[in-house]
Amino acid sequence: MLLSPDDLAALLLTLRLAAVTVLVLLLIGMPLAWWLSQSRCRFKTLVEAVVALPLVLPPTVLGFYLLLALGPNGIFGMTSQALGGGTLAFSFTGLVIGSAFYSLPFVVQPLQGAFASIGRRPLEVAATLRASPLDRFFTVVLPLARNGFLTAVVLGFAHTLGEFGVVLMIGGNIPGATQVISIAIYDHVETLQYGDAHLLSGILLVLSFSILLLVYALNRRFAVVHP
Repeated sequence: MLLSPDDLAALLLTLRLAAVTVLVLLLIGMPLAWWLSQSRCRFKTLVEAVVALPLVLPPTVLGFYLLLALGPNGIFGMTSQALGGGTLAFSFTGLVIGSAFYSLPFVVQPLQGAFASIGRRPLEVAATLRASPLDRFFTVVLPLARNGFLTAVVLGFAHTLGEFGVVLMIGGNIPGATQVISIAIYDHVETLQYGDAHLLSGILLVLSFSILLLVYALNRRFAVVHP
């Protein structure tokens, strides 16, 4: 069986969404995770709770409030329109924003754990060698935290692949524009097209399993090379 044009578009859109979301989350999550791992601020617990909120909040609830914020009367939607960017709801940009919120803990928490496990000693040694804070981060922290980065990238990517509630609320179900693979599967099941649903589900299953298998293999290799 071959994918229909709409199913192929949904698959490509899902992969694109996952890749862009992970990139955005790394840019946002890396400094946030570093601050959470190093800070002793009394508001740290509050920030950690906000970051972890998508883990317990129903996706439709998060999607509903994001839809209000991204819509034409929402704060982000009005700002985007004022800047000439159009509305954010029911657009790919809106999907990226929603996915970033929903997958935030899957990227921040592994990075935070990796940064915290390094400890202060390596950074103190680098400081005695007159390494600047930025140099210490790129030459000491990043190499030591590479397993955490790998885990964060994979979890963020895989989690975005299977999103349903959030993207449905924000993007709707527009073939070729906002229809992702999980929504396409639901459509096929709803119309009793089980063959197409099996095909898309199998692709998603194989893709997710392959990604996880690659991560475990790379982590094992790193553990052997750098015990």
